[in-house]
Amino acid sequence: MLKLFTVVIVAGLIAGSHQQLRKVPTLIKPVALPCDYPTHIQCWTDWFDRDDPSGTGDWETLSNLQTQYPGKICPKPVDIEAKTLSGLSVAAAGDVIYKNDPTVGFICKKADQPSKMCNDYKVRFSCHPPFCGGICWSKWYDRDDPSGTGDWELLTNLMAENPGEISDNPMYIEVVTRDTLTPAISTQETFHIFNPTQGFVCRNEDQKSGTCRDYKVRFGFPCVH
Repeated sequence: MLKLFTVVIVAGLIAGSHQQLRKVPTLIKPVALPCDYPTHIQCWTDWFDRDDPSGTGDWETLSNLQTQYPGKICPKPVDIEAKTLSGLSVAAAGDVIYKNDPTVGFICKKADQPSKMCNDYKVRFSCHPPFCGGICWSKWYDRDDPSGTGDWELLTNLMAENPGEISDNPMYIEVVTRDTLTPAISTQETFHIFNPTQGFVCRNEDQKSGTCRDYKVRFGFPCVH
């Protein structure tokens, strides 16, 4: 997994010494393929308020919310946020909270409060892709090296050699050097093909040095839940 500064070419085409980005059609069918998704990406669900504190307290548990709102919360949230219906944070509200974590949910018990009921709270959860939608990544591929005419990482060849692993219609391509993981666009080399619908080609004849660096590629496509 590359760090956040890794450059992603979004439907890009780089040719000659001038690097330009071109859009590709977005009518892409989501696919259920193995995904290597960037774990720094998170999204927040809607706010939920299934209980009020008139009984034993305010119980906004994950299991109850997932049952009441099927498909609206990912199976294993990575974070939780709670605040009162009036917009106060948990700290500002001043209640004694029994549970406030993404695996259980939020519980404020009336019995834990010294002299009052709990406030009425709403909660939301944070999830990783593919629940968030967005980009899901294939694994990295390096089928060629530049010892011949160049480095040819064409999508058709990669799909033929790795059946079922790459979407038929990728929306994104990411290319880095094999040795230092330097983004391709930072190498100052000239690329013959560089887009998600065809793949990547660096020809030795186009380089001032006479040879391309060795690259690896991966492809991005819409994730499925």
